[in-house]
Amino acid sequence: MRIAIVNDTAKIVESLRRVIAKVPDYQVAWVARDGRQGINQCITDPPDVILMAVLMPHLDGAKTTQEIMIKSPCAILMITENLKRDSAKIFEAMGYGALDVVHLPMLGTEVEPEMTEILLDKIAMIGTLTGVNKKRRRYLPPHRSLSLTSVPLLVVIGASTGGPKALACILSHLPANLPAAIIIIQHLERQFVPNFVEWLDHQTPLTVLEAGEGSRPEMGKVLLAGTNDHLLLLPDLTVTYTKEPQNYPYRPSVDVFFKSVAQHVQGKGIAILLTGMGKDGAQGLSQLRSLGWHTIAQDQKTSVVYGMPKAAVQLNAATHVLPIDEIAPMITKLTQVWNSFGTAYP
Repeated sequence: MRIAIVNDTAKIVESLRRVIAKVPDYQVAWVARDGRQGINQCITDPPDVILMAVLMPHLDGAKTTQEIMIKSPCAILMITENLKRDSAKIFEAMGYGALDVVHLPMLGTEVEPEMTEILLDKIAMIGTLTGVNKKRRRYLPPHRSLSLTSVPLLVVIGASTGGPKALACILSHLPANLPAAIIIIQHLERQFVPNFVEWLDHQTPLTVLEAGEGSRPEMGKVLLAGTNDHLLLLPDLTVTYTKEPQNYPYRPSVDVFFKSVAQHVQGKGIAILLTGMGKDGAQGLSQLRSLGWHTIAQDQKTSVVYGMPKAAVQLNAATHVLPIDEIAPMITKLTQVWNSFGTAYP
């Protein structure tokens, strides 16, 4: 795998070189010392993945990511030394198309050993998602059903690349008195979830919370999957986490969660699949549609990466394919219909 580095700090560049050298099949494609140089290098010599600094002079990592995704789209992994300081820029970059982020605090001139393994795991995962690597995929076995009666409507949303910006767009346009419970699966490393929850909570009149073990969906609240394990909905209408399937490259998986909802819930709701690389969520969305759920896929024009919603459209899993700014009004309309008629459909 050819890996590029965009970073203006010499000691971090050298540390990243040493980490990359640990894997025989990995090589440093090139190094750019600022965002503008990184954009130009990516155009002339596209790598398999870029390790992108968040803060740089002249052009920060978020804006650099935005320009690269427009001019020469490439898999981008954000690198931060200070998570709290950089969180807003990280989520901005992910909104433009960065795939993930790794927190790499430095010990002198070395990356912490534990963080080295996390970085290499992330690079390997990106290789799998982009087709550079291959891994076997497994799915969750079926479980028993329940009747969804404790909330007026359940809205489930899956997102990946570009998801933070898309989710903020949807949540910011929903009313505070929305008669629905929302559960979100966003591909995101565990350590970044608290900052993401806080950031999302400031984008919406609804209350955004991390989904803890045993959490229950509630009207007017948004639960966000909060670990690297997969989120499941259980028969008692609470959520839990599972490590299985361990070999599945998407963590937490939209498919695993959507399928648990389809297997456990008797009733209709709204399921939405947003921008993202790969196919995670398409099969689960298809199962929910077959049960009478109202299913929505984000359209190609407004998707940062038209992978997950495209896979859903190809499976005929979406009752509607909508631009991002029309999804919140559709949710509001359907919840109003639900309140009036007791069903998600008129």
